[in-house]
Amino acid sequence: MNSRNPIIWKDHKLFLLDQRLLPQEEVFVEVNDLTHCALAIKNMIVRGAPCIGFTAIFGMALWIRNTKEININTVRMACDELIAARPTAVNLSYEVNRCYEMMKRGLQEKKSIEEIYKDLVSFGNEQIFLSGERNLAMAKIGVADLKKRLGDRQWNLMTHCNTGFLACGSLGTALGVISHANSLGMVKHVYADETRPYMQGTRLTAFELGKEKIPYSIVVEGAASYLMSHNKVDAIFVGADRIAANGDTANKVGTSTLAIVAKHYGVPFYVVAPISTFDLATENGNGIEIEMRAEEEITDLRGIRLAPVGARSVNPSFDVTDHRFITGIICEKGLINPQIVGELERIVTT
Repeated sequence: MNSRNPIIWKDHKLFLLDQRLLPQEEVFVEVNDLTHCALAIKNMIVRGAPCIGFTAIFGMALWIRNTKEININTVRMACDELIAARPTAVNLSYEVNRCYEMMKRGLQEKKSIEEIYKDLVSFGNEQIFLSGERNLAMAKIGVADLKKRLGDRQWNLMTHCNTGFLACGSLGTALGVISHANSLGMVKHVYADETRPYMQGTRLTAFELGKEKIPYSIVVEGAASYLMSHNKVDAIFVGADRIAANGDTANKVGTSTLAIVAKHYGVPFYVVAPISTFDLATENGNGIEIEMRAEEEITDLRGIRLAPVGARSVNPSFDVTDHRFITGIICEKGLINPQIVGELERIVTT
């Protein structure tokens, strides 16, 4: 199995690249039912908002194939079980609720379980394919805007967390822009935030940049101000797990700090995410639920205690970046200026 395809559906089974073991090991985990699918999402075997959503679709397919009798109530309960795995990433609830509507229609049309199952599998494969097309469209939009701002030269870029093929199952979102720019010869160097405590930048983004032979350096998150004050960063691209109606954006913790520093130094700060990440029902960032994860992710490292015995930690997985610090939000429909009231909703609903 190829690590560039972190989600593989084969022989009625789901295989997920265990991203906790990268880059040292490339191991695929077999997922056979809804419970294991929810655990794979919760325990971060699979991660990245798009891949979480795709995994959930196949999880619902596994559930219906393993269920002898279904009705609208059991369908809703199964959907809610999966949605509860990780509350912040809106792609999870977005895709699961689309599956719910498909299953609901299937029941109304008196389709067999096998027919609904096949519909869900086809839907999952289709969404991964469409994701690649949408992400390429976003990459082109990002590169075009950067050319306008910075000119037709090579750029030094920065990113936070991981938004490449490991997170998206196809060309990435924020890292997709960087990858596309590199294919055009526009990238001079990339700075990848290490992204504590799970080290997605160190383990995953560096892994992807290396696979694509893009020049890069890993930096601690506290180095952002140093780099920008010494004119070493031309622009920053990050992903998103949920975007509120006003443009406030939830992403991996540390994103908000990076955006504030970028605003201070006048460095363009872009959020790149598909429309499935937008949550127009949530007015602003105050309404976004932030997932709190286990303290041991900070105090321990793969079973080795780093902190003193009895030390406590606070471990929010995400923070919210105020829309005022965002230069532009890039989705497949175009570039959104979050400073303009109502612009996000206008573009998304058009």
